[in-house]
Amino acid sequence: MSGNTTATGSQDACYISLLGLAEYFRTSQPPNIKKCIQCLQALFTFQPPSKVEARTHLQMGQILMVYTKNIDMARQHLEKAWNISEPLMNFDDVKFDTASLLAQLHLQTDQSSQAKAMLRRAVELSQNNVYWHCKLLLMLSQIHANDREYSLASDLLAVGAESAEEAGATYLKVLFLLSRAMILMIERKTNDVLALLNSAGAIIDNHIPNPHQKEYLKVFFLVLQVCYYLALGQVKTVKPSLKQLQMSIQTIMAPNWPTDEVIFGTNQLEMFVWLPKEQLYVLVYLVTVSHSMMAGYMDKAQKYTEKALTQIEKLKVQEDKPILSVFKVILLEHIVMCRMVMGNRELAIREIAAARDVCLAAPNRSLLKRHSAQLHCLVGLYAMSISYFEHAERQFLVCVSETTERDLKLFANLNLAIIYLRTKRDVDLKQILDAVSTENTHTYSSQALMGGFYYVQGLHAFHKNSFHEAKRFLRETLKMANAEDLNRLTSCSLVLLSHVFLSIGNSKESMNMVTPAMQLASKIPDIHVQLWGSAILKDLHRMSKDVQHEKEAYANHVKYSENLIADQRKCVQSAHHELVNWFQGEPPMTTGALLSLPLPAADATTSPIPMQTQALPTQFGQFY
Repeated sequence: MSGNTTATGSQDACYISLLGLAEYFRTSQPPNIKKCIQCLQALFTFQPPSKVEARTHLQMGQILMVYTKNIDMARQHLEKAWNISEPLMNFDDVKFDTASLLAQLHLQTDQSSQAKAMLRRAVELSQNNVYWHCKLLLMLSQIHANDREYSLASDLLAVGAESAEEAGATYLKVLFLLSRAMILMIERKTNDVLALLNSAGAIIDNHIPNPHQKEYLKVFFLVLQVCYYLALGQVKTVKPSLKQLQMSIQTIMAPNWPTDEVIFGTNQLEMFVWLPKEQLYVLVYLVTVSHSMMAGYMDKAQKYTEKALTQIEKLKVQEDKPILSVFKVILLEHIVMCRMVMGNRELAIREIAAARDVCLAAPNRSLLKRHSAQLHCLVGLYAMSISYFEHAERQFLVCVSETTERDLKLFANLNLAIIYLRTKRDVDLKQILDAVSTENTHTYSSQALMGGFYYVQGLHAFHKNSFHEAKRFLRETLKMANAEDLNRLTSCSLVLLSHVFLSIGNSKESMNMVTPAMQLASKIPDIHVQLWGSAILKDLHRMSKDVQHEKEAYANHVKYSENLIADQRKCVQSAHHELVNWFQGEPPMTTGALLSLPLPAADATTSPIPMQTQALPTQFGQFY
């Protein structure tokens, strides 16, 4: 008996020594991974007990995943760890760590169905361990959300909320509720979103005793609330929530605020956080940019974008997390539209190329899959703004065929309608307006996009010389735009309405419309409305024989026109201009010499419709 005890003790000493050596080699500077792996491999020669063997296979898998590119070997070790640990009782950490790593490995090799199957099995086995059960549910719902299987993700998050409630983990329950609200928002289930936000908001206010956790949940809640209002085009309604969010993030970023590890690192059921505070800081900038762009404050949007991009680069130096690339692409999508409104199309195509580069750099082209339709739409807007209507049409059609997002589809279709108007394709125009009307009249709820729809109908009526009908549509647009401070839609509607009145000889009403249109356009600033408005003012002053003001309006018109022509010349000579010919597959690389291409006519057309790009990355949680 004593011999057996001695042998066991000796064997334990060998395990401990080999593990110690392995850790020594792993933490050496630089790490000696080859020797670390050799030490762990040597452990198996002693035929260790099942739990030691499983743990060692898990460690081997972890090290191979982190330090090498040997995915197959990592998978073999993790599968062995899983096969050994799956039936063992009281061995949850190794068992579920292995399951989550195997799932990550499947995702790295673009096998999400295997990752889901692995996590589903682990979720079944973890029902008696609330921490692991909730962690695995969050991971599984994240994969379903990434694959756009939103109903499945939502169901899993509902299960998580129930599990957290049964365990008395209120903080964790709210995290699940808010994550589910985010999914329902993507699905456009606005009534369900509102109910969940109200429920979560009441719990945050009354049942979260820890002030630091309360503030984090409040930021998550307010981000969702702001995005909810922006999705409905309610730029004015959202202002109090946005202000509150900006104040909350300042509180969290204050120097005396504890670290995330201190706040979330004690109670196991509170070791979950939606995003670390540094990433939340960038996200608040992002939703502020989205608001500024929709409200028509382009300078503000540019300023906040630059600050956010600087912050992203700082964080990337510390650790290049995939979500930072998501933030960067969404910011670039916003700023591209601001540049085009301001007449800086050459800068816009450069930034579209930058967004393309970020998408192509992501593993497995995951970002490109999610943002390809948006990139086509942006290239379409660029092509439309320099009068490459054929290219613009093809880009918008690709966008419509690729996207499942109703907002983006509607936006692309409305811009197609403007192209068909400009190119006098009445049959195509009627077809697209009828389709948009049928699909969206009763179901669509965004003030901004529905206002855009009425504007396009007003523009159509104007082109048909149906001036009474044009006025009716444009007054509807103005009503919606003014109600929610959609300044750009207001200025576009006013200048078109001014042109309508000019066309019917009502110079007084025309002046009453063009004056506030120009004031708003200079505030935005929107060079296209300024170009249009200055032409109307020139005609109005000529009609009233006001020579001095006519000269001023003409000089302004020439200035705006020359600025646009100069920018257009830069556009068609830019290497990135070649992106207008990208209609399928991956976008081409466009660095290199300047191109020499013909210059089209300079009466640029820009979209008056507020585009609603995604402002919210689907992310459910990180763990401490």
